[in-house]
Amino acid sequence: MTLAHARMTRSRFGCYLLTLLVAAAPVRAQQASLTSADSTLIWRILLAEDQRDGSNEALAEGTRHPDPRIQLLARRAAARIGDPKFASRDSFPPLPAPPAYPDPAWRLRYRVLKAGDCVALRGALNDSVWAVRLHAIDLVSASCATDSLWIKALIMWVRTAPPNAARLPGTASWQPAAHALVALARTRPEVARRMLPTTARSRIPTLRAYAARAATVLADTSALRGLARDADANVKEVAIDGLAKVAGHSADDVYLTALNDRGYQAVRAAARALAGSSRKAEVLNAALATARRIRDDSSETSRDTRLALLERVNEHADAVHATAIAALASDFDCLVAQAAATIAARLGPTSGMAPKCTRLPVRLSPDAVALALGRDVRLRVVIADSSGGGSFVVRLRGDVAPIMAARILELARTHYYDGLTWQRVEPDFVIQGGSPHANEYVGNARYIRDELGTVSHVRGTVGMSTRGHDTGDAQWFVNLRDNLRLNADYTIFGEVVQGIEVVDGVLEGDVIARVEVF
Repeated sequence: MTLAHARMTRSRFGCYLLTLLVAAAPVRAQQASLTSADSTLIWRILLAEDQRDGSNEALAEGTRHPDPRIQLLARRAAARIGDPKFASRDSFPPLPAPPAYPDPAWRLRYRVLKAGDCVALRGALNDSVWAVRLHAIDLVSASCATDSLWIKALIMWVRTAPPNAARLPGTASWQPAAHALVALARTRPEVARRMLPTTARSRIPTLRAYAARAATVLADTSALRGLARDADANVKEVAIDGLAKVAGHSADDVYLTALNDRGYQAVRAAARALAGSSRKAEVLNAALATARRIRDDSSETSRDTRLALLERVNEHADAVHATAIAALASDFDCLVAQAAATIAARLGPTSGMAPKCTRLPVRLSPDAVALALGRDVRLRVVIADSSGGGSFVVRLRGDVAPIMAARILELARTHYYDGLTWQRVEPDFVIQGGSPHANEYVGNARYIRDELGTVSHVRGTVGMSTRGHDTGDAQWFVNLRDNLRLNADYTIFGEVVQGIEVVDGVLEGDVIARVEVF
């Protein structure tokens, strides 16, 4: 950005942000009103934090400002920039605590279940809450193989798998069949083998993914080979991970083919499965080609996949390939650029092998200023009727993470989350969703930086999923219980203020119909 452009941008934002401040939450009577210049300064402070620019003059200006709100924002931004763990967070004023929610009664029943206690687990089959039933199924082990009631129940659930993922409130859909098939693979493998083919042909991708898990337990190489060629990248990923365990490098042809997939999760699984392959030239050439292709996507969320590809390149490359690898050291992701440059330097002359990192531009949402100053913004997350319906309300915590909250608000306004799913459900931990492809490794193309704070990860708080520092990809998680161990690494940007019982009732694969802003 040129200096002239920066000045014009500041002027334009100053006018717009002052308007936003008027709409923000009422300021305490004793606090002075902020001017257009003040709002522009806040915007500059937040932009410096988002860009991780500790030398930005806005930080020093902010700490000298007479308004304590601006001083606090500047000091906090400088502390977060200087320390990714924000170790000094406790020296900052405490923020309002989130609402307190007691655990539902069923979660206590969930927690007391133990693997191997076949009688207690059988009793849980009649529980009124599906989360408890599914947990009981997951805990069934070979010691329950002679329990005829258990086996009959598992077989019944697999046989009655539905043709689609729709479910009514308080019921389940494909989930019982999925968990039951994996349990049969553990307890009665001969029965699971007979039932596997039908499940592997289901029209429900998540059910096919569980078929791949069952096939892994059964060491069914043939079924895994078929599922590794599934049209759905999530099914591919699970099948490839399983195939790597049970077939090893005898399935390298499958892994090499999967490197051509568009799903980052499938490509990552294939690259990892090819570690130690004897087909060195094929692996190297395919890994280089795929790394170049994915770089052209300009998606920061592809980092883990590209690093896995570079591991294969590093394993098999020699000096002949140094130049081609050095070309990969020019990248928008500094970690990827450094990894490629390190490989290239190892293979050839160091001249010209230095990483060239050109970060993608950071655009700060103007809503960040109003959110930082207390504007009350809420999101109503509406669950699809086909997933049981209902809704819950999230209040954005701009006082904790104004930049992240503003990004989420912006995505919600553009209907980014509409039609996406809750792809991860751990009933005594979190629910997580918001991936365009229902996978941990596929998120929004632009990373959202961490904004660690002083609000703890208690039940009902909403946090940002990451895979390392500053790698938020717009996937949310909602804490279903107090998860204080997450405080050190994960940012809270919201809290559930209504409908916690709907959050508790979410099952894996449930669909977000829409997110409404109010």
